[in-house]
Amino acid sequence: MNIKALLVESVRSGVIASLVIVPLAPLFKALGLRIGHYGPKFAALFFDNPQPWLLFVQHLVVGCVSALPLLLILLRTRAAAWPLAAGAAYGAAYYVAVNSLALPIYFGDLTPWQIGWSTIYPSLIGHMVFGGAIGLSSRRFVADARRGSTPTHIHK
Repeated sequence: MNIKALLVESVRSGVIASLVIVPLAPLFKALGLRIGHYGPKFAALFFDNPQPWLLFVQHLVVGCVSALPLLLILLRTRAAAWPLAAGAAYGAAYYVAVNSLALPIYFGDLTPWQIGWSTIYPSLIGHMVFGGAIGLSSRRFVADARRGSTPTHIHK
């Protein structure tokens, strides 16, 4: 496997998926629902008073890093046959492991499971859409890589 091509695809599909979910935040916030709760908290670990532009950059970077495990799953399993479903399942698992358990525990917060469904479903939906977007946007890369050819949109 071409590691450089994999990393480039992680950035490409991670940015696409990160941009796809941006409209969900104002939608859920307009409905009075919690979304993006841990972005500012995570950024505050590294920066005093993180500004919106920095939160956006962080959103893109986390998206690129988070795309890599899903790409490896799609490349090494039969999940590539169902990229949307595999991506949505990955997004749901990511939400459960990271956003609903690891981050609340790290920051000493109640978990969404303790707060209630209205706290769970906005972020869960966002993570599922994120994963699905990676699954769909990486189809050509995954197909080319599984055949052993250099993906057509990645140059050596």
